[in-house]
Amino acid sequence: MPDDFLTDPHWYKDAVIYELHVRSFYDSNNDGYGDFQGLREKLPYLDSLGVNTLWLLPFLESPLKDDGYDTSDYFKVLPIHGDLDDFQAFLDDAHTRGMRVITELVLNHTSDQHPWFQEARDPDSDKHDWYVWSETDDKYEDVRVIFTDTEDSNWTWDPKAQKYYWHRFFSHQPDLNFDNPAVREKMKEVMFFWFDMGVDGLRLDAVPYLFEREGTNSENLPETIAYVKELRAAVEERYGPGKVLLAEANQWPEDTLPYFGEDAEGKSTGVQMAFNFPVMPRLYMALRRENRRPLVEMLDLTSDIPDDAQWAFFLRNHDELTLEMVTDEERDYMYHEYAADDRFRINVGIRRRLAPLLEGERRRIELMNALLFSLKGSPILYYGDEIGMGDDPFLGDRNSVRTPMQWSPDKNGGFSRAPHHKLFMPPINRGKYSYEFVNVEDAEADPHSLLHFMRRLIALRQQHSEIFGRGSFELLSVDNTAVFAFLREHEDERILVVANLSRFSQSAHVS
Repeated sequence: MPDDFLTDPHWYKDAVIYELHVRSFYDSNNDGYGDFQGLREKLPYLDSLGVNTLWLLPFLESPLKDDGYDTSDYFKVLPIHGDLDDFQAFLDDAHTRGMRVITELVLNHTSDQHPWFQEARDPDSDKHDWYVWSETDDKYEDVRVIFTDTEDSNWTWDPKAQKYYWHRFFSHQPDLNFDNPAVREKMKEVMFFWFDMGVDGLRLDAVPYLFEREGTNSENLPETIAYVKELRAAVEERYGPGKVLLAEANQWPEDTLPYFGEDAEGKSTGVQMAFNFPVMPRLYMALRRENRRPLVEMLDLTSDIPDDAQWAFFLRNHDELTLEMVTDEERDYMYHEYAADDRFRINVGIRRRLAPLLEGERRRIELMNALLFSLKGSPILYYGDEIGMGDDPFLGDRNSVRTPMQWSPDKNGGFSRAPHHKLFMPPINRGKYSYEFVNVEDAEADPHSLLHFMRRLIALRQQHSEIFGRGSFELLSVDNTAVFAFLREHEDERILVVANLSRFSQSAHVS
């Protein structure tokens, strides 16, 4: 890790990000839920892993109908996790260890239990115009329904308001009305609240959908891009450089590019970071086909971004392995190869973790991680993937990949000492991914474990952070389609990366 990681305003270029769910990580008070005190107790483990940035999934007050993405109070911690003082203590401890912290800013919508929405249901209320209402359900007909498994429409009738309200996601998540200046200012206030506490970055959840316009798909609208730039300008004015905005925009690279913005000097004016969604499924396609073409084609389409901006890459996260940014033919192929069992299909994606997706094959897991850590961007590691955790198809929705962290072969996988029936979610306790066989304690004791491989890989990335985080990326010509090769270069340092996507040994000429 660079010595100036906590002072460099471009720290995100050197970030190795570990995504975790406070609720799933470690329960310190044995009530069945992970909490901030538990996370503090596990910081030495994260430090030893080598990650330098923690991305926390939602932990604010919420009825938890969508795992915390249905916020009912933007200024309070959900009591099962602790309170603001507990969060501050965790944040201070993380900073003391040289770690940065990214949290969630769920901009687009709130819970229908949020006091704002409950007040807005009265048509005469000052809050009524904080949400999007209509007398009919035929407005914005060109806008797609995202959760096709559960929602038939983006409109839901409210009997109290006697109107329909708009929601891009679940019907219990009404969209905020960003055409209302009061809403735009309130969300800035929320952003300032968390940055003032010392948070280093905010992930802008579902950012493409903030505004609606008739006759469009209401995604990536100019008004949305302008508001993102307004947020960045407000952050720069209040804090100077160093506070980071990370866009969750599940879009094609050319549609994500405007979120970065660019001034006359080639510097970003919007977010500093954005996820690169389309590359992820093509890593899996290339591996299964033993052919680099799907990956190379998408990397060729990935736009150049401002010098101070950065892509964020991942293999898996808390959601389904999304297949929105693929063709129908590619989607069918991915379902056939990686989710032949319909239980693992959800919405437009696959609800599986990395290890079971790759059938637990150690060499393929290592290869995929090596590629992740060497692409031009910042890598994101999902909690538990460093030990090869599995998933539970019997849990609903995307909970199959959100099970408690497996710390030991003891009761509840070492996650909690609470009675099993009090756990917020059962740990994986059957099959080869059971905590009896897959856990941190056993992995620590085995010098040849996946955990130790990941530590070495992260250390290698940190040792060469300048070249991997800031260097150039050049795809190389190879006469064998099963071999993928590229060159990373920064100043006088060069690293050649050659990956064999085949199950068998290959010979190749690289130029």
